[in-house]
Amino acid sequence: MKNVKHLTGARVLVLGLGESGYAAAVLLSRLGAHVVVNDQKPRDAVPLWKVTDLERRGVSVVLGSHPEGIVHAGLDWVVKNPGIPYSAPPVQQALALGIPVITEVELAYWVSPAPIIGITGSNGKTTTTTLVGHMLRTDGRDVVVAGNIGRALCAAAADVRPDQLLVAELSSFQLLGTCTFRPWIGTVLNVYPAHLDYHGTFADYQRAKGRLFANQTGADHAVVNADCPASAELAAGTRATVWAFSRQRPVERGVYLRGDAAVFRGDGPEEVLFGVGDIALPGAHNVENVLAAALIARLAGASAAAIREAVRTFRGVEHRLEFVREAGGVRFYNDSKATNPEATKRALDAFDAPIVWIAGGLDRGLSFDSLIPSLRARVKAVVAYGQTAEKILETARRAGVDRRARVETVEEAVVAAYSFAAPGDVVLLSPACASWDQFSSFEERGRMFKTAVHRLIPK
Repeated sequence: MKNVKHLTGARVLVLGLGESGYAAAVLLSRLGAHVVVNDQKPRDAVPLWKVTDLERRGVSVVLGSHPEGIVHAGLDWVVKNPGIPYSAPPVQQALALGIPVITEVELAYWVSPAPIIGITGSNGKTTTTTLVGHMLRTDGRDVVVAGNIGRALCAAAADVRPDQLLVAELSSFQLLGTCTFRPWIGTVLNVYPAHLDYHGTFADYQRAKGRLFANQTGADHAVVNADCPASAELAAGTRATVWAFSRQRPVERGVYLRGDAAVFRGDGPEEVLFGVGDIALPGAHNVENVLAAALIARLAGASAAAIREAVRTFRGVEHRLEFVREAGGVRFYNDSKATNPEATKRALDAFDAPIVWIAGGLDRGLSFDSLIPSLRARVKAVVAYGQTAEKILETARRAGVDRRARVETVEEAVVAAYSFAAPGDVVLLSPACASWDQFSSFEERGRMFKTAVHRLIPK
């Protein structure tokens, strides 16, 4: 671990007992901090093993509310769950008292002795992060993949070694709570309107993504998407060496497509890394993800041969355009991770076959109008559920999609979609919305979809 003597004896309040909060509390207790964990969920709604383990470590656990006095002037730090908004009373109280409020990503950076590769973006984070790990492992590197992808970054940082690489998927929520966080290689894949209910404005959301580059120096690398202006703009103020990826044009430094070849351009001669035909994942957006991953892996020292082999052998990530089954000539795909319209547009545009689209979920006030061209070009029927069902069906009507149905559940949606489909068609779950109106997570939504698909009796 790095020098973290400032945490020994520190008084820290951890807000939220999710995976990140639990990992932060465990790490802080290991470092000798005095830790209180507070979650407003009642005791019976929190995993008992977490409470028991933390109390065994000497951590005080306060559940059921945010009681008066839980935030006080004697605190040195507040570590908050990324999803807790800054408008929450305990956060506001801490800020008013001048107490630094961070997320566990900042804490993980303080601790990790390994170089960190940080990857963020509105879409494609998990696929790209997973693929970077796969590329580096194919090259023989010892890699730990963590962050927003599953394992909390604090849990990984506590055990990682200096000779390893820590590849981290990072959300805007996590990055907003950083102050000194400095990745060796930082990548902003793209920035499209998302999470505006949390950030307030697109500019604020973009600035949160830009925190990835804020503390980088000339010894670091900043990777941006040359085809996405809101990503490319973020490189303007960084002191790091700027690299870009593009599938539309040559770049000065980075990876771009020349015909069907992915070409790396750095200080030496240009180098072909792989061909588009090597990519097993469907969709132009996945070409972008693979270009980004290849650039990151190359900057981290992976060989062109290892990158090419990894591209050929990578089959994708669960809930990201995941092939589920073929039934009666109809192919079913699970894209439950598509929680905003831009992600769904990429999924719709990934197929040439007629699509029966399943969509819906939490209403965050977003418009679905950007999907109309894709609906007109590719979608033969729409099945909608959840809070946004009527908005989605109205968008489909304006796009000229005549076959439409509203249902209550994902299971009903699978049956209705199959009734609309013919051999050669694709049934695509790509919700364009967050899952929280009916599900605890997009993973739960995707698993329910897959279960329903496997229960279908072919026509």
